[in-house]
Amino acid sequence: MNLNYRNLLPGEFHAGSRLWIYQSSRMFTIPEALEIEDLLNEFVRNWLSHGAPVKGFASVFFGQFILLMADETNTTLGGCSTDTSVRLIKSIETRFQVHLFDRQSLAFVVKDKIQLLPYTQLAYAIENGFINQETLYFNNTVQTKADLEGNWIIPVKNSWLKNRVVFKQFSE
Repeated sequence: MNLNYRNLLPGEFHAGSRLWIYQSSRMFTIPEALEIEDLLNEFVRNWLSHGAPVKGFASVFFGQFILLMADETNTTLGGCSTDTSVRLIKSIETRFQVHLFDRQSLAFVVKDKIQLLPYTQLAYAIENGFINQETLYFNNTVQTKADLEGNWIIPVKNSWLKNRVVFKQFSE
């Protein structure tokens, strides 16, 4: 699986650009991903904050993640402009019958594929060797372009998961 995504990010966006990652409960089909890309592009073209255009970027990554980014160097996002982005994501959720707001679902790269795991099954996955400290984890808590570039797909040992009780065996 090719995990090189940095070259797909807009180079002209400030490193501090705000970022939202929405993880789908399933992989999008190719026709779905293309349709979602069209919806995202239309949204970004018309995204406004207090009447001013937002410098935005949105795309589907790895067929499973929607990334939405706003460069606030010229236009600061207001609550209404953020709300419109959430409405878009909710409409995608409804239209394609997926869950995009489930923060209890974790994504890992296992056997060269993206595998979703409910947080409640994490201990079981570790105990049975499905996930270890080197397993790549999609850290969807990143909030800026710089964080995305350096801390999105990282080994579990470098993520917030390492501080969870079930991961204490890693320090042995």
